[in-house]
Amino acid sequence: MTLIRRPGVALVTLLFLLLGAAFITQVVPYRQIIDSQRQVTAAQERLATLEAENATLQADAAALNTDEEIEKLAREKLGYVRPGETAYVVLDPPGSNQSPATEEDVLVVDDRTWVDHIWDFLTGGDLDSEG
Repeated sequence: MTLIRRPGVALVTLLFLLLGAAFITQVVPYRQIIDSQRQVTAAQERLATLEAENATLQADAAALNTDEEIEKLAREKLGYVRPGETAYVVLDPPGSNQSPATEEDVLVVDDRTWVDHIWDFLTGGDLDSEG
């Protein structure tokens, strides 16, 4: 029969194992709950955006039923003119077709410390980017 020579070390080791298991079993569900809440919030924001866009499109569709709107669109988009009118085309000067910087051109530097990364993991802050 083998006796444990240091029961304090065994007790501390067992305590650390139990705390580690409790921590792991609590962090994963907590992160899933936070992720689910963020997905619901994002879906509600998207719904509000789509409803606003739908209202705008319905107003545009209703406006297309008027003769004035049809004439306006024919003049703007197709370049139609009435008989007797003179149409002018204004061109941009050469070299003005350079596009502004896009998001892909901008370099993003993450200057957060490793402590910030761990805190974001524990609180679910790292789920914000792609969620």
